Amino acid sequence: MVERGRVLAQTQCAACHALGDEASSPLTPAPRLRDISRRYPVEQLGEAFAEGFVTTHSTMPEFVLDRRQNRDLIAYLVSIQAEP
Repeated sequence: MVERGRVLAQTQCAACHALGDEASSPLTPAPRLRDISRRYPVEQLGEAFAEGFVTTHSTMPEFVLDRRQNRDLIAYLVSIQAEP
């Protein structure tokens, strides 16, 4: 599950968000995925991913994940979160 989530993040998120320990994301305003829990409760992102994630900035595309993708991406995000 975590590995599938990592692959999904690599293909869908890495153009803008840093996936690992990189100092910053490729797109400056995009948070590193390992820091996402500082902005959102990661476990609650699943609902947004399933319904269609919409942001207030135009650079992030809208997307909807199926149930498996949702579960996998959440598992990956939980696994990489930085310590507070």
